[in-house]
Amino acid sequence: MDSKQFREYAHQVVDWMADYLETIESRPVCSPVEPGEIFAQLPENPPAKGEDFQRIMADLDRVIMPGITHWQHPGFFAYFPANSSPPSVLAEMITATLGAQCMIWQTSPAAAELEERVMSWLGQMIGLPDGFQGVIQDTASTATLAAILTAREKRTGYAANREGLQGQAPLVVYASGETHSSIEKAVKIAGLGRKNLRVIPVDEAFAMQAAALDAAIGADLEAGRQPLCVVATLGTTGSTAMDPLADIAEICRRRKVWLHVDAAYAGSAFLLPEMRHFLKGVEQVDSLVFNPHKWLLTNFDCSAYFVRDPEALVRTFEILPEYLKTVADSAVKNYRDWGIPLGRRFRALKLWFVIRSYGVEGLQAVLRRQMALSRNLRDTMEADGRFEILAPLSLNLLCFRFRPAGMPEGEALDSLNRRLLEELNNTGELYLTHTRLRGQYTLRLVCGQLRTEERHIEQAWAAIRLIAESLQG
Repeated sequence: MDSKQFREYAHQVVDWMADYLETIESRPVCSPVEPGEIFAQLPENPPAKGEDFQRIMADLDRVIMPGITHWQHPGFFAYFPANSSPPSVLAEMITATLGAQCMIWQTSPAAAELEERVMSWLGQMIGLPDGFQGVIQDTASTATLAAILTAREKRTGYAANREGLQGQAPLVVYASGETHSSIEKAVKIAGLGRKNLRVIPVDEAFAMQAAALDAAIGADLEAGRQPLCVVATLGTTGSTAMDPLADIAEICRRRKVWLHVDAAYAGSAFLLPEMRHFLKGVEQVDSLVFNPHKWLLTNFDCSAYFVRDPEALVRTFEILPEYLKTVADSAVKNYRDWGIPLGRRFRALKLWFVIRSYGVEGLQAVLRRQMALSRNLRDTMEADGRFEILAPLSLNLLCFRFRPAGMPEGEALDSLNRRLLEELNNTGELYLTHTRLRGQYTLRLVCGQLRTEERHIEQAWAAIRLIAESLQG
């Protein structure tokens, strides 16, 4: 493909992208294909010769698009959103064109310095106190692993990297029963052992019980184990529950335990001053992560990781082979030492485009609008009388179930709601997911997609009510 062809095809692709976004509502939110259906349409062997670009684009529409679940659809209420926005998409195109590998300052000075500035902006935007420094990771899972590894090295005097964990008293990590599964994964990858993850009980609002945490740390100390790290969650995946950060921070300060905050989804909400009460105690936090690629209109992947002790982070991950040494090293930040991978994408560019395009006030308006949509739907469900709200609405995730009058707890009620979820998703008009809260089968509806408007919520409510009534008989 020469430059002339590239220009011609690029215009075609941009037109395709714009058409896709303009017509996305006409597509089923969740892909209806069966397992293996896409695979069967792909040739067993690669083409021996290059194929015409128009033919490739035709197969994109014919083969690939039927197997896509449309995360940017206004009827996407599942999981947590993976929002994009036009400025972010355009920045990703530029990033792909530049093709820069941004592992150290010298490989692209602008990438390193823009990342430093944009992370400073983000810290200001969510109300972090002075003293935190940030770096962009790919996901919150990676950031949490980095936090646990850094905590491990500080606790062992950086001996674990050098000598391994043999001879060490067990290092223990604490998290609530509602904490994301990536915490357990990080504990295993860090070599701590699954049995050294303490699951702390939660209260009626699904938030960690601080007193139970303190008791668990005390018990481990008495048994000769080493309390290493507490993971406090602000915005759990199941219900967006908020752990009591101030109480947990005081325990960690007194017990001298690393405190990591997983605010992967909820962190974006702290752009709103009225939501920052959940951050009380953050001045005592050692590390915090949130994902602009969820609720802050920035394409996946872009995870903002903040630390109070960047020297400990760098000391945990720094390896300096001769071929990576440069004359600028002592004067710059080489972000390859701020995380696990050596290779790094130019992620800061899309975040810069988004913040400058919307401004803080524009982003705040998006968040407030989506939270208002959730509150209105909750009020409508409660007024109906046949639907139960199963968790407090702290942000924009509504946890509910259909419960006809007189229907007791049990498998029949769970089965009814499983069928409700399945039939809702089969309509193609909306996509919800589920969880279990106190053992109860729970439907999750997140009003967090950029393109979701009040009419889409009204359509979703009409579908929920209609299908629930048909199942009730």
